[in-house]
Amino acid sequence: MRSGLRIALILLVLLTVAFAQVHTKRLILKDGGYQPVLEYKVEGDRVHYKSAERFEWEYIPADMIDWDATNKYNTNPVKNDTSRQSRDVAEEEAVEESKSEVDAPTVAPRLRLPDSNLGGVYLLDEFKGRPELSEIVQNGADVNKNTRKNILRATVNPVATRHQSFELQAAHARVQSHTPTPTIYLCVESGEKTVDLSDHYRLVHVDSNEPRNTRSVGTLNVKISGKTSQTQRFLPATAAKTNGGPWVKLVPNQPLEPGEYAVVEMLSEGEMNLYVWDFGVNPSAPENLNAIKPLPTR
Repeated sequence: MRSGLRIALILLVLLTVAFAQVHTKRLILKDGGYQPVLEYKVEGDRVHYKSAERFEWEYIPADMIDWDATNKYNTNPVKNDTSRQSRDVAEEEAVEESKSEVDAPTVAPRLRLPDSNLGGVYLLDEFKGRPELSEIVQNGADVNKNTRKNILRATVNPVATRHQSFELQAAHARVQSHTPTPTIYLCVESGEKTVDLSDHYRLVHVDSNEPRNTRSVGTLNVKISGKTSQTQRFLPATAAKTNGGPWVKLVPNQPLEPGEYAVVEMLSEGEMNLYVWDFGVNPSAPENLNAIKPLPTR
């Protein structure tokens, strides 16, 4: 019985506190802050109030209080508290939205890229009429799969051979686009102060070698200087900054035929990064694993 009575008393106190917090008044200060109070009374040049946080009687100088704002608020503290909280939340969300549209742009309704601090490369796809984002990891010889933030770069060794076939393992890329006009978003440190985006990121067609279970990006013809010329089929595409931030948007200029493709990074004139971001175009492919989907409607 005693334990039950004790629990009941605790619940009663909690309910009393919750009720008091909902119906608290405020002494709004001239500096913009406020004191939540249960009751108060003016005593000369001071205000004697019972704190809604500490449940103790305290004092505050009367000239610190904005009486017009205090009286206006206390006419209906519950309604004013709700509207003020909603207004504050809306203002905070607006500020956050403004900041993050540069670092994490919205690419479709309720669908945003990850924060640019994470970096990465993402394909904007459409599966069964719904937009989705799928991360494309780098692919190449001996590639470390944990390359979400640390981008790998390598060039051909001119001493090893004058001709080097550049092949990717597996007949198909892990990420497949269900639309012939995918959009690629890249947030990759270029290592240079300025780059010409139209030449820095290129879109290439990749040939599948089904019997060998590989894909050929092309043959690199190596010059004595170490520079290379590629026999890949570069495809016309447009690259531009997104919202003026670190994300680069790469879009093919025309629909892509079903097949295998890759985004390559040109490190300099005639010098290509051997680690690429590969993807395919296959309208009948299953949904990509771990795709980022639009947030539910509020």
